[in-house]
Amino acid sequence: MIVTLTANPSADRAVVLSDALAPGEVQRALSSREDAGGKGVNVARVVTAAGAPARAVVPVNAHDPYRMLLEDTGIALDLVEVAGRARANLTITDPAGETTKLNLPGAELAPAEAEALVAGVVAAAEGATWLVLAGSLPPGVPASFYAGLIDAVRARWGDDAPRVAVDASGEALRAVVESARPDLIKPNHEELAELVGEDAAADVDVLAEAARRAHELVPGRVASALVTLGADGALLFTADSAWRGLAPKIQVASTVGAGDSSLAGYLLADLEGAAAPDRLARSIAYGAAAATLPGTQAPTPDDLPAAPIVVSDFATPTATS
Repeated sequence: MIVTLTANPSADRAVVLSDALAPGEVQRALSSREDAGGKGVNVARVVTAAGAPARAVVPVNAHDPYRMLLEDTGIALDLVEVAGRARANLTITDPAGETTKLNLPGAELAPAEAEALVAGVVAAAEGATWLVLAGSLPPGVPASFYAGLIDAVRARWGDDAPRVAVDASGEALRAVVESARPDLIKPNHEELAELVGEDAAADVDVLAEAARRAHELVPGRVASALVTLGADGALLFTADSAWRGLAPKIQVASTVGAGDSSLAGYLLADLEGAAAPDRLARSIAYGAAAATLPGTQAPTPDDLPAAPIVVSDFATPTATS
């Protein structure tokens, strides 16, 4: 069982344009769709679509239209009642696949609501193999929220606690890495650079820099790291190995949710007992499949690329002291 938390859910609205985005102009859209979004929800949708057990913990207002979108996904849900409504995220994609995103802030979470959310996750984690903490935090909770939640789950379930995967960024991810030692983090290249206090914009050798930064974290503060690199594929770092996987050539429809699908693919392979290179290959395949679909649709096994994903050992530099 994979349990996910989406602390700051969103209604994801995707618009496809017939021409490149022209700021300040009136443009007609070719199509649009709306999905129940949020990174943890996306992971649960992909896992469920693959036929594996998943459960999503989501704070939601009973009268929020988002709740109907969420229930229409068909995923197993543990809903925590809150006063605020889910935010909306708007994605605009042009014919070349260029994506523009507008992410709105979420509703503030009151202290009592945050406590109820923690209790809901701790209860849902019973018997789970993985707990996924994914996405931004809503206003009203501290950056240490994920780290404290990991402590609460481990304190309650001890040796039976699930392994924890974190897909976050900024201060929330930093707090987790500093104190909670997650079993897996899934940053992209820019998020990894930010995590170690550096600027990815100046990087010339993305692969080498990602490897150097990952080695500052794995295995001392993080058990493993899955670093997604978009068209450059992904890297996987564990305590005793490093792997690089190449991305297949695809026609991009929307990159929204591709990282979430990558994480889901990795976890699905792990549930099957796959070795590290196979987990990485499945991750890349699912991320690529998601990018070929409009909006934030959950890819199914039938959507995966036909060609095998090439994975090889990746020689990495040692961390400097």
